[in-house]
Amino acid sequence: MTDIKKNKAARNRTLTLGELDRQRLRPRLISIHKVISSPPTGTIQADSLSIAALLPDRFVDLLILDPPYNLSKNFNGLKFERRSVEEYSAWLESAIVTLKPLLKPTASLYICGDWLSSASIFAVASNHFTVRNRITWEREKGRGARANWKNSSEDIWFCTVSNEYTFNLDAVKLRRRVLAPYRTIDKSPKDWEATEQGNFRDTHPSNFWTDITIPFWSMPENTEHPTQKSEKLIAKLILASSNPGDFVLDPFVGSGTTSVVAKKLDRRYLGIDLNEEYCLLTERRLELAESDRRIQGWSDGVFWERNTLAVQQRFQ
Repeated sequence: MTDIKKNKAARNRTLTLGELDRQRLRPRLISIHKVISSPPTGTIQADSLSIAALLPDRFVDLLILDPPYNLSKNFNGLKFERRSVEEYSAWLESAIVTLKPLLKPTASLYICGDWLSSASIFAVASNHFTVRNRITWEREKGRGARANWKNSSEDIWFCTVSNEYTFNLDAVKLRRRVLAPYRTIDKSPKDWEATEQGNFRDTHPSNFWTDITIPFWSMPENTEHPTQKSEKLIAKLILASSNPGDFVLDPFVGSGTTSVVAKKLDRRYLGIDLNEEYCLLTERRLELAESDRRIQGWSDGVFWERNTLAVQQRFQ
């Protein structure tokens, strides 16, 4: 791939690769040509649905499934075309049937989609798994529409293979600012904490998320992948539905967010993508994660509302 020189603003931290990076990182990509008995940790450049039969059965504790949505999209030269709901449902069915044997009986999975692909996700997933919830998260960026409502949300469907599964409630609580604090008769705070920086309460996680920031140019996790998920979003899924040492699989890993967050949270991981540039970006981000384990918006075991953690840290 030919490097395209771009003039970046001083604060633009978007991660890009040079040719020397590509040459150095290519040997780190994993190749599988026959059935293996033990799952590797790292990144495979391949069609995940073609090589799934070469991977061991029942090794995955958590599957993050972020397939192409039912949209026409160009992924660095690899195009996915929008199709009818029936055709997309059939494609998703084939993907889930292919990946299902990799899941442990106690595994959980999260399937990402937009409003249109969600119709197919529920129909297909409910045939194979127990669908436990639909998370809707606010996507604060997006293009306006002249004759329709602006798309400002996406869905994540929470499913489990069985009734025995992991859910770590205390690991995914959200710290919210308390605007109208309630006190007990003796004037003590009730279910919240008063600090010099404001009043905060740790709340149970809901299925409506308004605290996610889409990666943008001044964030070090940002890449040029067109549909990159934020580390904070994926961290919620991994912390809730896996434990340290568990195995996390993302068969459409894109620029590597799932693998990077799994590494930062001490999980084993395998990311698969057909596009070499995205696989190399994944490996570069994994390399950087060895020295920087921070996750934007998550600190001291708590997720913070958007734009509140930075304010808190200024007082520390």
